[in-house]
Amino acid sequence: MMEKRQLVRITQDQLDQVIERHEMFRNARTGGARAVLSHSDLSGLSLAGRDLAHADFTAAALHAADLAGTVLDCATLYACDLRQADLTGASLVKADLRGASLRGADLTGANLFDADLQDGSLASKQKDGGTVVLAIEKRPSDLQGANLSNANLTNARLSGAVALHTDFSDAVMRGTRLIRANLRNATLNGAILEGADLSGADARGASLRGAVLTGATMTLTELAGADLSGALTDRPAGKALDTLARPLADLLKLHALWVGSAGQEGMPLDLSGIDVRGAGSLSRQCLTRLVACGAIFYGVDLSGAQIQVGQLQDADLRGADLAAADLRGINLRNAKLNNADLRGANLDVLQIDEKRHVPSDLSGIRMRYADLTGARLTRAKLVGADLSFADLSQADLRGADLGRAVLTGAKLDRTQLAGAILEGATGLPPGVA
Repeated sequence: MMEKRQLVRITQDQLDQVIERHEMFRNARTGGARAVLSHSDLSGLSLAGRDLAHADFTAAALHAADLAGTVLDCATLYACDLRQADLTGASLVKADLRGASLRGADLTGANLFDADLQDGSLASKQKDGGTVVLAIEKRPSDLQGANLSNANLTNARLSGAVALHTDFSDAVMRGTRLIRANLRNATLNGAILEGADLSGADARGASLRGAVLTGATMTLTELAGADLSGALTDRPAGKALDTLARPLADLLKLHALWVGSAGQEGMPLDLSGIDVRGAGSLSRQCLTRLVACGAIFYGVDLSGAQIQVGQLQDADLRGADLAAADLRGINLRNAKLNNADLRGANLDVLQIDEKRHVPSDLSGIRMRYADLTGARLTRAKLVGADLSFADLSQADLRGADLGRAVLTGAKLDRTQLAGAILEGATGLPPGVA
């Protein structure tokens, strides 16, 4: 008969003492000690927001534990029971989660960069007469029903993992290894799977609407019944660049001439529905009054570009570089800018004359994990915008309309919270204004 090692129940007070000593250890303070909580029963306890990087939780029970915002970088969570645990916003960089059970756990916005969630094996004792032998129990990592929406799984290893009905919506999964993973009926809508390896994975019935699969390896991947509508692959999405009347380089010159001559020369540029990914860099281009409704700009370099009063509603600008771009008066209604770089971008009101002005319209925009550090959003329309986990440090939001906006996990600094850069902003969640 298999002998299972008995878990040792730890109280909240005992746990707090262990964590305090571990944090002292992490800060190289006298009296500190690394937390070794292997085979401990920590079910239902709170570790929220604490620093437990490099701690040992081998085969520990953390069922329904509160680990929201906890730092678990390089921690050993081998064969750990994390069912129903709250890991929202937790950092699990390079964590060892082999053979762990995360069934029903909430990992929304968690950082699992380079984490290991492959099969694990746990050795236990088995008596055979007078002999004691080690029995090896094979455990696949169990992610069934877990919520990993908006999580960062870049370079994570999930080969052989069981992820039935798991939610990976908008997760960043660049280079993720999902070899032979069970992804049946999983939700991967909007997930960035660039360069991911799904060889032999079972994705039957999975939803991959709007997912990015460029450079992904899908040898022998089972996709029967999967929904791939709107997914970006290495093939052009929508209309290809070669469907334009002239080469894009020529059209850009004509558009710049049209803008510079107030419409007297050249011609305006319309890229609506065009997949612009193969165009190369558009950095510092004159794109004022560009029309590009529903265009694909995924990962395109638009840094420093002039796109004042551009019409880019419903466009896909995920991962695009818009740093220092002039976007005054732009229309980005319902556009996708998840993980886009908008550092120092100008989304201010475009003042035409003393009486006329055009505010930037970002209603319904999706800007999860976008970097808006130092961006100007004065009087911008952000009604219903999704700014989850966006970096809004030093962003100027004075007079902005944030009605029904989602700011879960968004980064706001003390200056903004003091009201200096939020003055007159409306629709802010309680406690932010």
